[in-house]
Amino acid sequence: MTDVKRRVLPAVLDCLSWVAGLYVAVLARYEFDVEDRHLAALAPIVVLAIAVQIVAGQVLRLYRGRHEFASLEEVRVLIRVTGITVAVLLVADLWASDAAVPAGAPVVGGIAALVLMLGSRLAWRLREQAKSRPDERFASRVLLFGAGAAGSHLLQSMLADPKGHYLPIGVVDDDPGKRRLHLHGVPVLGKREDIPALVERTGATTVVFAVANAEAEMVRAIRDITTGAGARFLVVPSVAELLDHDLGVRDLREVEITDLLGRHQIDTDLDAIAGYLTGKRVLVTGAGGSIGSELCRQIHRFRPAELIMLDRDESALLAVLLSIDPRAQLTDPGLVLASVRDPARMRHIFQSRRPEVVFHAAALKHLSLLQRYPGEAVETNIWGTLAVLEAAGQVERFVNISTDKAADPVSVLGYAKRITERLTAYQARRSAGTFLSVRFGNVLGSRGSVLTTFATQIADGGPITVTHPDVTRYLMTIQEAVQLVIQAAAIGRDGEALVLEMGEPVRIAELARQMIQLAPHPVEISYTGLRPGEKLAEVLFGAGETDQRPFHPLISHVEVPPLDPALVRELDVETDPVEIAAALAELCARRALWPAA
Repeated sequence: MTDVKRRVLPAVLDCLSWVAGLYVAVLARYEFDVEDRHLAALAPIVVLAIAVQIVAGQVLRLYRGRHEFASLEEVRVLIRVTGITVAVLLVADLWASDAAVPAGAPVVGGIAALVLMLGSRLAWRLREQAKSRPDERFASRVLLFGAGAAGSHLLQSMLADPKGHYLPIGVVDDDPGKRRLHLHGVPVLGKREDIPALVERTGATTVVFAVANAEAEMVRAIRDITTGAGARFLVVPSVAELLDHDLGVRDLREVEITDLLGRHQIDTDLDAIAGYLTGKRVLVTGAGGSIGSELCRQIHRFRPAELIMLDRDESALLAVLLSIDPRAQLTDPGLVLASVRDPARMRHIFQSRRPEVVFHAAALKHLSLLQRYPGEAVETNIWGTLAVLEAAGQVERFVNISTDKAADPVSVLGYAKRITERLTAYQARRSAGTFLSVRFGNVLGSRGSVLTTFATQIADGGPITVTHPDVTRYLMTIQEAVQLVIQAAAIGRDGEALVLEMGEPVRIAELARQMIQLAPHPVEISYTGLRPGEKLAEVLFGAGETDQRPFHPLISHVEVPPLDPALVRELDVETDPVEIAAALAELCARRALWPAA
């Protein structure tokens, strides 16, 4: 609607509504036996009504383009203006000497006029909605599973895009209380068991799973029913994937393995997070890695005073910067090219950039490689962490990213991460800030993760290699893990390790089978046997650690005994790998330097 139409057309419609409304009121009062004197007496009342409506509408900005036509805000103002007009008409009618116009006419006429004004706006809105619907000749007919908030948002997005590719023709929901409801004019047609019949009856070619945080079992069940009915299956992203915008049609995607494994509903305390990130100088080490880059993207949302991204990989640094700001360049001062293995460089960076919050994500993480080259684990994961810890003595909050392999460790990676937890606890006793570790399991989609390995093997024709039929792991998506890391850092106490809730452990062979179902061709599974340092099943808590969740239902707090850094400096990285691993295991088993407070 043009600017002129937006200002003039509503006023004209409302004036005509007053004319019709007052005339109807007089007709009803005299049972349609209206004489000329009644109409003559009505004329000045109509003129007054129009004048008051226009003046009050201008004063309250009803006709000045402030409110969108037919919006809820405009309707509220319209009701106020109509009430003012009725009140003025009542006063004028009481003062008038001519009794040809009945006393109740302003009230009845005002109600009738308001109904007509609202009706004209409703008719306009319905017309606009019909114009904005996707073209049935080109759009795919779609059934939505899920009549909740996600389904409602998605329906709105679909129905507001005249060039859209999806036309919703029905909703499916298992809740019997939602049967026969209409969401934005689209009917709820049945439950999941009805999908095959509905696909056939409605001609739907696609079923969209519109439940943002569903259990894996439900996703798999609806997918199987849909594919069995011969329809395409699409899903909406999880809440963790929709951090910076509302759900819309552009977010629809094919089902992924993470959907079939389940999603974690994360209750994030945004105020607590903003309290320690907003307006602060935040440093992320390992910023180019899978976890570090997602940390940077999520931290950026909380508007830190400065986000300092540190990594030794220049290409990875540029990639994470462009994911935050596509127009940025390598000259951005937020990028710091450096290695945590250089203590002098770390001290210089902390002295010159003065970060207040640090997320330490820089680490080597591939278990089998570190088992062969434990000296690298010592230099990067242990000595590198120590260099950052000692340089960060004056920061307000330090978060060391750990792993579930640090609980009762049996691998070089697990030993190294357990030692970094203990070094962080030691620094917590010496610094005024809060120093803590966050421990979680395997992250799906990270570089070198089981998910990317299986995807590569499938693309190569197979087979998928699984170490053991019964091996299980705790799995989480990158977005969910990082969201919980940031939340955990807000509530963590000095020297603790915070353990994130990972759900039930997943059988890796079942993960492989689910990925094979999504593959375009058959793929076999080959069992290779457990490798050195691997467990059949990971644990989240080590011996003597108890699961206590005082602040958040998905975050456990465990005490960590401190370890004197002087002991790790004595490690000899040039010796035999077996001896290095044994020395790391001995350090993990060392008693605390002093009793835990």
